[in-house]
Amino acid sequence: MWFSFWRSRDRFTLDQLRYLTDHLMKIQVVDDFNKAFVIEALRSIAELMTYGDQHDSDFFEVFMEKQVMGEFIRILKISKSVIVSVQLLQTMSIMIQNLKSDRSIYYLFSNEHINNLITYSFDFRNEELLSYYMSFLRAISGKLNKDTISLLVKTEKEDIVAFPLYVEAIRFAFHEEGMIRTAVRALTLNIYHVGDVYINKYIASTPHGDYFLNQVKFFRERCVSLNGMVSPTTENQSTESTSIILSAVDEIEDNLYYLNDVVSAGIPDVGTLITDSILKLLTFPTLLPSLRIQVSDGKKFSSVTSLYLLCCILRILKIKDLANTVAAALICSIESFMPNCEATNGFKEDHVETHDKSHVNDEKPSGNLNSSSMIISIPSLSTSSSFQLSCSSASVLRDTLISYITSGNDMQVVGSLSLLATFLQTKELDESMLDALGILPQRKQHKKLLLKALVGNDTGEEQLFASENCTSNDGELNIYLQRLKDQYEVSCSYQDVGQSPRIHRFLVLDALISLFSRKNVSADTLWYGGWLLRQLLPYKETKFNPHHLQSLKDSFKECCSQLSEVQRGPWPDLLIQMICEEWRKCKRAIEASSPRKEPKSMLLPTKKSSSDILPIESSFAAGETMYERVQAFVLLHQLQIFSTGRSLPDHLPILPPTDFPEISRAKSAGLSIFGPKLGTEIKLVDSVPCRIAFERGKERHFNFLATSVGTSGWIILAEVLPQKPSYGNVRVVAPLAGCNPKIDDRFSRWLHLRIRPTTLLLSETAKNASIPKLKSKPTVDGRWTLAFKDDAACKSAFTMIHEEMDLQCSEVERRLKPLISEYT
Repeated sequence: MWFSFWRSRDRFTLDQLRYLTDHLMKIQVVDDFNKAFVIEALRSIAELMTYGDQHDSDFFEVFMEKQVMGEFIRILKISKSVIVSVQLLQTMSIMIQNLKSDRSIYYLFSNEHINNLITYSFDFRNEELLSYYMSFLRAISGKLNKDTISLLVKTEKEDIVAFPLYVEAIRFAFHEEGMIRTAVRALTLNIYHVGDVYINKYIASTPHGDYFLNQVKFFRERCVSLNGMVSPTTENQSTESTSIILSAVDEIEDNLYYLNDVVSAGIPDVGTLITDSILKLLTFPTLLPSLRIQVSDGKKFSSVTSLYLLCCILRILKIKDLANTVAAALICSIESFMPNCEATNGFKEDHVETHDKSHVNDEKPSGNLNSSSMIISIPSLSTSSSFQLSCSSASVLRDTLISYITSGNDMQVVGSLSLLATFLQTKELDESMLDALGILPQRKQHKKLLLKALVGNDTGEEQLFASENCTSNDGELNIYLQRLKDQYEVSCSYQDVGQSPRIHRFLVLDALISLFSRKNVSADTLWYGGWLLRQLLPYKETKFNPHHLQSLKDSFKECCSQLSEVQRGPWPDLLIQMICEEWRKCKRAIEASSPRKEPKSMLLPTKKSSSDILPIESSFAAGETMYERVQAFVLLHQLQIFSTGRSLPDHLPILPPTDFPEISRAKSAGLSIFGPKLGTEIKLVDSVPCRIAFERGKERHFNFLATSVGTSGWIILAEVLPQKPSYGNVRVVAPLAGCNPKIDDRFSRWLHLRIRPTTLLLSETAKNASIPKLKSKPTVDGRWTLAFKDDAACKSAFTMIHEEMDLQCSEVERRLKPLISEYT
């Protein structure tokens, strides 16, 4: 122990550093005999320099005196062992990361030693070596500032002509290994955020600027890959495919966050280059036309994938020109993107080839748009109201989004709502764009007109006080329509044919109102529509026309009718509690600043109903149906309040429970208001003796009793107490509701019961979470067969169950009556 302590202190000395460097200088070739010493020497030097940087500056004096950096390069050249190369790179990484002294960093970065290491011809077929090399480059980038970065570049007449750190790093930007790509991105961002004018000029110059174009191409390839994973009908997707999709989505979002970080660095022209590349390589030729082209094979983009990618791009990339250009394209009528749009859906498959040391294809975008390949015009009112999704006929993409809300499947509805919500929350988007899309919130619209009136704009004053606020597409809309023509070579004609944003707004509102009457979309999707409606029409400013009010009222009446059906279903004891909980959740959801569903949810499988797995009569399937109906009822009830301009209350008008009845089976049995508990003693009044076998060959004798208290009900099996024959101990308790009693057709003394779970365990699916999770196997109902002594006893038990179930359901109906009858 004392020897180890002495060694640990003696290691960190100047003599030890001199000893190691002197012996390294004597080595002429690294072979199997001295390889172990070289590796240990390199490792020890890293420790000594780190220690010296913190405790004694003389260590670095010796390091410079011995010209150790030069020795490192020499050792690398005389060694053919990968292990030595790995250790040397690790040594350099440790030293660079841990050295705090500016003087030490300046010395390491000077004299071209670092650049010589960066440009050394390592054998990168070895994955471990490549990993340490990237760690070495990343460590260098962590020490860069406006002073140190100048030591790593070569200049001629104040212009940078070589920057090995950057050039060598981006060679691996599209490596198949994700960790390598992550390291390159971290390194490049460290360089971009230095903010050096000359470095930025070098980075944006040809051919280095192609790196950003290649990043967009790489991103496009990830989008193509994702489209191949997403099934047109998500019912066909398995748990494994869902996991693969989530992994692909994460990578796509990481790519976009990286591009956004690049843009935020403020390098001149880079933001414009990225914007143009995304529009020309992906958005115009692929995503926008895919919104209205039916997918017939995996080569074409599905509308759902396109909707997700548009949401993702707009939500993550904070680029004003990008957001406004996409919005401008959506309000135009696009006749065709390619001469034959059915051929490739506007996408030319020039897949990116990636390998260890090469870029992706550096060629310029070959599919530049021209005036003959895309025609844009502002349609007339008649065309804007027809929702044509075919490729052959032109339609306004904005109206295509609306058509998805009114007639699309669940994924398309969520996708369209997500895209509109994304536009609504995009701060970079001009309000004139929102107005033209028909989603400018009423509060902002009023403020806009008020401002015009205050500054003396006659038009604004007339619009503010007019019965119909017919505004025009002003602001930056015309600018971006012109830019579509000039900058992106798109033939665009703007013809004002009397349309106003008010008409577009009513189209959106009509679509949302019609959504709430749809039966083939999930309640969770309806909540999403409720959130969007709440954003467009804030409280106390709400103006629904009579058609909207009647439509909402009709939908609510139908929901009330459906709710009345589930009151006598298998779960009446949980109905009131579920309504109260969902009321609070729905209120939070539609009043939240952002929707609770993330755009990626549209790509994932919708929750399969348990009725697809279990029989229709299963209590679990009935419970899920009740949950859907409760969610729809709660939303439409809140919309009824919302449509009158009132704020949503925190509590519902549900009647309180009645007092414990004096005359009831529960009272006669001596039960409390909380119901029976196992092991407690009860009176066996009205009970019926029976037999049941919970295990094969083990029949047991009980007294059967069905009872209810308020909205709760139970089936009780009690064991008679020998010393007190009129009393018994509660041995088994099961829910009364949903027991579905049935007397056996062949043996009239047998009574069959279905025993549902005590609670309805609904997993966190798309209904309660932003991202759907596949639910485990649902609970299966239990089955009891009770044998009574004769037919009369069996009939008595059967009647007792129905009487108590009627009392239980009647209490539920009584308490919910004010809630259901309030607007019906």
